[in-house]
Amino acid sequence: MTMNRTINQFQARHLPAPLVSAAAFRPYGQVIYATRDGKPYDAEDAQLELSQGIPRFYILRLHQRGQKFSRMTRHLRCTQCLGALANKAWSIAVARPTAADRPALADIAAFQIPGDCFIKLEVGTWHAGPYFKQDFVDFYNLELSDTNLTDHQTCHLIEVYGVEFEIVV
Repeated sequence: MTMNRTINQFQARHLPAPLVSAAAFRPYGQVIYATRDGKPYDAEDAQLELSQGIPRFYILRLHQRGQKFSRMTRHLRCTQCLGALANKAWSIAVARPTAADRPALADIAAFQIPGDCFIKLEVGTWHAGPYFKQDFVDFYNLELSDTNLTDHQTCHLIEVYGVEFEIVV
């Protein structure tokens, strides 16, 4: 993470986004790749927590909104799975789950996610995104039916830390 400049009382920081790997993403969740049909369930499969409500699996269309973010969100009742349709690459910023009401600033990282896999965010993982360069991308999303109403805690990074990030791919 490198500091770039101060603008209107907050720092703008570049956040490099390397290509995701299972090992690098492990503190935040899992990267799930294609497997052969009939493979028995094991630790490489998404380890889901959806027991506190009705699971919701849906496709959402997001429009391009740049690569900057100043807010991160977490869900404390469920895991969340995200993947892009049509083999489109994208990126996401993440931070480890914390007991505090904010992510640890030094822990914020970003990753490029190729279009041939999906990610599962652990319960409580702070996240911002998805971000992408196309005009729009359709994503499948697995969470609880009321996640965005009852399990959506947001930290405003400018208010708490005086920073805004820009993901650099």
